[in-house]
Amino acid sequence: MHKKILKPFLSKASKDKKKNKAGKTRLNPRLSGELKAVTPPEPSLIKGKNETVALKNAESEAKNGTGSIANLTVTKKEKTFYGIVEPQPINDEMRKSYLDYAMSVIVSRALPDVRDGLKPVHRRILYAMWNVGLRANARFRKSATVVGEVLGKYHPHGDTAVYDSMVRMAQDFSMRYQLVRGQGNFGSMDGDRAAAMRYTEAKLSAIAEELLFDIEKNTVNFIPNFDGSHQEPLVMPAKLPNLLLNGAMGIAVGMATNIPPHNLKELINAISHLISNPEATVEDLMQFVKGPDFPTGGVIYNQKDILQAYATGKGGIVMRGVAEVVENKNGLFQIIISQIPYQINKSTLVEKIAELVKDKKIEGIKDLRDESDKDGVRIAVDLKKDAYPKKILNSLFKMTQLQETFHVNMLALVDGIQPKVLTLKMVLEEYIKHRAEVVKRRTQFDLDKALERAHILEGLMIALNNIDAVIKIIKASRDKEAAKVNLMKKFKLSERQTIAILDMKLSTLANLERLKIENELKEKRVLIKELESILKSTFKIKDIIKKEINDLAEKFGDDRRTKVIAHGVKEFLTEDLVPNEEAVVMMTRDGYIKRTAPDTFKVQGRGGKGVIGLTTKEEDMVEFMFTTLTHNDLLFFTTKGRVFQLKAYEIPQATRTAKGMPIVNFLQLAGGEKITSVLPLDKIAKSKYLFFATEKGLVKKVEIDAFSNVRRSGLIAIKIREDDSLIWAKPTDGNDHIELVTAHGQAIRFKESDVRDMGRNAAGVRGIRLKKKDDTVVGMGVIKNDKEKIKKYQLLAISEHGFGKRTPIGLYKVHGRGGFGIKTAKITSKTGKLISAFVVNAEIMADKDMIIISEKGQVIRLTFKTVSQSGRDTQGVRLMRFKEDSDKVACVTWV
Repeated sequence: MHKKILKPFLSKASKDKKKNKAGKTRLNPRLSGELKAVTPPEPSLIKGKNETVALKNAESEAKNGTGSIANLTVTKKEKTFYGIVEPQPINDEMRKSYLDYAMSVIVSRALPDVRDGLKPVHRRILYAMWNVGLRANARFRKSATVVGEVLGKYHPHGDTAVYDSMVRMAQDFSMRYQLVRGQGNFGSMDGDRAAAMRYTEAKLSAIAEELLFDIEKNTVNFIPNFDGSHQEPLVMPAKLPNLLLNGAMGIAVGMATNIPPHNLKELINAISHLISNPEATVEDLMQFVKGPDFPTGGVIYNQKDILQAYATGKGGIVMRGVAEVVENKNGLFQIIISQIPYQINKSTLVEKIAELVKDKKIEGIKDLRDESDKDGVRIAVDLKKDAYPKKILNSLFKMTQLQETFHVNMLALVDGIQPKVLTLKMVLEEYIKHRAEVVKRRTQFDLDKALERAHILEGLMIALNNIDAVIKIIKASRDKEAAKVNLMKKFKLSERQTIAILDMKLSTLANLERLKIENELKEKRVLIKELESILKSTFKIKDIIKKEINDLAEKFGDDRRTKVIAHGVKEFLTEDLVPNEEAVVMMTRDGYIKRTAPDTFKVQGRGGKGVIGLTTKEEDMVEFMFTTLTHNDLLFFTTKGRVFQLKAYEIPQATRTAKGMPIVNFLQLAGGEKITSVLPLDKIAKSKYLFFATEKGLVKKVEIDAFSNVRRSGLIAIKIREDDSLIWAKPTDGNDHIELVTAHGQAIRFKESDVRDMGRNAAGVRGIRLKKKDDTVVGMGVIKNDKEKIKKYQLLAISEHGFGKRTPIGLYKVHGRGGFGIKTAKITSKTGKLISAFVVNAEIMADKDMIIISEKGQVIRLTFKTVSQSGRDTQGVRLMRFKEDSDKVACVTWV
């Protein structure tokens, strides 16, 4: 274990070996001296007779699980290959070293100072540019010059880190107010990197100069740089509240900061209000600061979320890009995206939209173009003729970075060392506190300079008022030093005053020059009085702060770019865009599904040939069909006993002859799994149970509440055996009668109460016994247990060769569940087996139409009255003739 831990040190030491002139190996001097080892050295490296470390015993303990790394320690200093090794417990060393590392990252790298809003690297870049004269009115200089200045004097790290930091300060899409003016390629919103530093040029922006203004007046503390050869500021004087102005991002150790940028005018108005009203609340300040103001514009939502972020220092603010639906000259709609959320890569956004269109997760987009140029962002999304523009826009917000959440974490260093989560008010208070200190120190600096100058001027005035005596003393003195001493003694002058007198030119004796000195002295005395009054008055200091920031607002203030919406995000509801109308949903055996309008199929007379309902491949056929309203939630039950939930309008609308879309695009179906029953949730909500019937005659009922929240991946509705499949699922009240009909014409009617309610994972009980192995259940009906209503019920049976009939339900007596049933239809080669059976209310269905679809896609629409009423053991009448002899009825539904 210790060998592996020491391996990095060994490899490092071997690399640091150097050859002297004699060819002998010597250690790099950097490795000499005392070294603390975090793990014990190799036994062979320990020199001396009295080794006290039982490494073998410790290793044995480690193998046996009774020891630990902490046992592998030495108890005294030893001279080794590396130098002096001092034993240290690894847990103590790791704790101390990690703490040192963490504090270094927190204080010296990742977190900004609340006073100037800058991290050390940004502060050093700006200060270096200030020092080399790259002011706003200067000419541009190569970025490499700046990077070299920063690396050589202040920031002993990688040049890439320095250059990338400078580049970001020059990007108008990253900084709300750029601190660096760049010339050349400084990157783009598409994620393109800036050109190499040898190509680009830079200088300070005018607003950046306000961060350094008065830095030469002892307004902030300076510290030695990394090698003690230069001085660098601990913090900038910062006339502007840069932390909130441009925001900040950084990941430290165990903490991170994410502060959004804001509008200058709003911040200054809030600061002025807070200076005048120190008791103001965050809500009061939000009268001025409406919310973040991002350089890329966009829209932010919900003042409650913004208030929470400002009041606690943490929160999430929803951002959206700006997109509008426009109509082009051809009458087609476009979605034009003109602004994107902050820090979103435009190229990635466009690629994501294209990917969603390719994967058919967003339908209705015909073309996508990035038409952005130097004037701004423009992403054009061309829509298909039948697309719903706002529905697609809503999908773009949901599924792409066109809508993002900015996670606010207003963490910054207070007093340059303490990381703290700050509220909006606390940040502004810290800024005001810092500016008050800067104004005090600047005023004191100016006062000291004024006092010093006034002191000199007073000495000059004494000399001018006694010029003859001064000249006489100077002439009588042996040398300049003697003259200085004699003048100081005679007129009680200070050394500085005396030096100024001795350095005075003869031209100063002129009356005009004398007058200038008198006037300057008067001005200095007035200035001194004013500066002293400022230092004595906190009100005057606050007034100065307000005046200075208001001047900056006039100079640099601009309009808000990000729009603030008071309420939360309001998504476009598809229900508002899609009419709630009746629709026919059709699905083929191969799993293609579509939605069409019912009036697509016209009513024809009995025995008609119908029209083509959809185009199918020769081997495909229509297997399922149902009607619903487009706004309804639908429960899709599958042959494997699972249930899915889907909105009807999510099924794409198509023409009568269109093929449709694969159902697997909408539901996560397994191999061989098919849809067998669909129930609109609104129609079954008042029912108590769902009653299931399988192809092999098993039945089961489950409380309907068990399906109130069906997840996208589906739920188990009934446990299905391998040789069976679910064919029906219908709502019941608990006291209904159930009718089961088989393909060979058998039917049974039993009480629902004969079947106890079960859980979703149950398999069910026997409902009807099948006489023949190839017989299957083809229909299940629910009959209300009411004598008057029962008279109105009829059993409608349709055979595969197009025959059908209606039989009163009263002809079917109630039996116990699990029997073979009784005859319900005469099955012959002419009629074929039953393909479908329905229990219907004749009065309600009198005005309804029936649609019959063949396996080859032939469709006919008939009225209910067209079907003749007859007894149980009859074959019925022909309802449909086929264009091809091999064609058969596939399914039947009602409209």
